[in-house]
Amino acid sequence: MAEAVSILNCKIDNITLEQLLKTLSEGVVFTPNVDHLVRLQEDIEFYHFYSTADYRICDSKILQISSKFLKIPICEKISGSDFFPSFCSFHKNNSEVTVFLLGSKDQSIVSKAQEKVNKKVGRTIVIEALSPSFGFEKIEEECLDIVQKINASKATVLAVGVGSPKQEKWIMKYKHLMPNIKIFMGIGATIDFEAGAIKRAPKWMSYVGLEWLYRLLCEPRRLWKRYLKNIVFFFLIFKQKLGFYRNPWV
Repeated sequence: MAEAVSILNCKIDNITLEQLLKTLSEGVVFTPNVDHLVRLQEDIEFYHFYSTADYRICDSKILQISSKFLKIPICEKISGSDFFPSFCSFHKNNSEVTVFLLGSKDQSIVSKAQEKVNKKVGRTIVIEALSPSFGFEKIEEECLDIVQKINASKATVLAVGVGSPKQEKWIMKYKHLMPNIKIFMGIGATIDFEAGAIKRAPKWMSYVGLEWLYRLLCEPRRLWKRYLKNIVFFFLIFKQKLGFYRNPWV
């Protein structure tokens, strides 16, 4: 596996999906994209948690193109919405891998995702699925109740899709209370994609780096502020290219 690539203040594993699936047996997996990298300049807690993750895989074609512009090319884009179903398929015959799905805004959606993933894999790999309440991360009692349910499930993998930075912070704050979980992963909107609640961008749009535009057109009121950060990102990338970028937390 190639060495990690440093883009702004984030080290990104220069790894293919195949390599990741073969080497991942334990640890925390985050999926950096443009929004994450801009947030890493503003939120020191997010930066600290992100820096201690075991795997950081490129979840953005724009990020991959930027790496080529910086002459430190990332070999493959591995979006969370591709990684999670590939992970489940890779472990379809491995009974030691069982998944707890935590996320989405509605229990019916996460339950549908559970049903569809299990049907595709051909076994009950997702053994529990839970949609937390809105703002659950601020309610310690609910967080501990969720931890208890995860532990009771005996799942070995926790996939959290509640949006960033909420999912990354929640994983890092509570992972020490879940001894059965070997792999933690933040998967963003993957649960909604798997359930069919949100359609993914056409493959050609994803390939040329326009998946963000497709999602913006689908959910403009929710996502317009996030994608404004693209402007900030490009400015910072030019600073790195010219040698002027400095990590704000070092």
